[in-house]
Amino acid sequence: MCHLRDEIADAARSDAKVLVTGESGTGKEITARLIHLQGLRSRAPYVTLNCAGLPETLLESELFGHVRGSFTGAYRDKPGLLELAHRGTLFLDEIGEMSLRMQGVFLRFLETGEIQRVGATRLASRLDVRIIAATNRNLKEMIADKTFREDLFYRLNVIHVAVPTLRERRDDLPMLVAHLAAAISAKLGVAVPTFSREALTTLSAYSWPGNVRELRNIVERVVVRHRGGIIEATDLPHEVLDLTEKAAPAATVASQADVLFTTMVKGGESFWTVVYRPFMARDLTRQELQKIVGHGLERTRGNYRSLVELFNMPSDDYKRFLNFLRKHQCHLPFQHFRGAAAVRLAVAADRSADVRALRRGA
Repeated sequence: MCHLRDEIADAARSDAKVLVTGESGTGKEITARLIHLQGLRSRAPYVTLNCAGLPETLLESELFGHVRGSFTGAYRDKPGLLELAHRGTLFLDEIGEMSLRMQGVFLRFLETGEIQRVGATRLASRLDVRIIAATNRNLKEMIADKTFREDLFYRLNVIHVAVPTLRERRDDLPMLVAHLAAAISAKLGVAVPTFSREALTTLSAYSWPGNVRELRNIVERVVVRHRGGIIEATDLPHEVLDLTEKAAPAATVASQADVLFTTMVKGGESFWTVVYRPFMARDLTRQELQKIVGHGLERTRGNYRSLVELFNMPSDDYKRFLNFLRKHQCHLPFQHFRGAAAVRLAVAADRSADVRALRRGA
């Protein structure tokens, strides 16, 4: 989350287009709003539109506006959201749900800054709008399936901000629970409940498919029912208490990373086969990938070139490997591992010196 805050601050310092990706409920809209509020356009309009909530014809009218008589029910001229966001920011949620025709129309605006209202015979004036788009879809897969335009993707993907899932930051859960419980209790005017250690452990073991949005719903349900006091694990909703499904994945996080690491280092298997394929198939989490990379850097003392060899990849794959890690936020700082290695070597040298001194004394 510290890395995410840095990315938001970096994005806020420019007017470049931003693509925010992440699962549903991770906080993509909050991320977009923070970029706007911390940026140069913070005092200008911030306009939002959910592309999945409107049919194509209505979406075009909402974005570009329409003139009187352009369709049934158009009794007057209406400016579009792009005009309303002039000199400000337009946030387009679920951009992956936009039809191919609308993608082409929107791409033209991104290239020229000009709009034409639905039913108008001439172009309107040029607009100055910063675009922030968000999606929970894999746009590269959609490009391969020809359901999303590649040229639009590269127009939007100037700055890419990936919002992590709640599963990838379980250590934040106690703090999030306390914050949500306090906010919801204040809204309802009831005492703030306290979650027991067992309750927090149970919550941490849950898979959280709905991410922070689901966590908020569950905390609100508990607060409404109990209105203060201590919340025990048995007070949690039944879907969280199904430990046979929730505890097992949590217990395999560490073991799966260790098994895959051993398969490469001792079994001679390639990183591209053992780790890359399951990660791209979403059978391996970012947390597990980071742990595997960390294990390797401990062996190589922070040397990524040696890590390529350790993971049984050709030396020519060095740049491809680094680009893959950076793209998925798994490129770990090598300095930490070199520093740790130096400390271990120094400790070992001190021990050897002590042994030699004891032998001389004897």
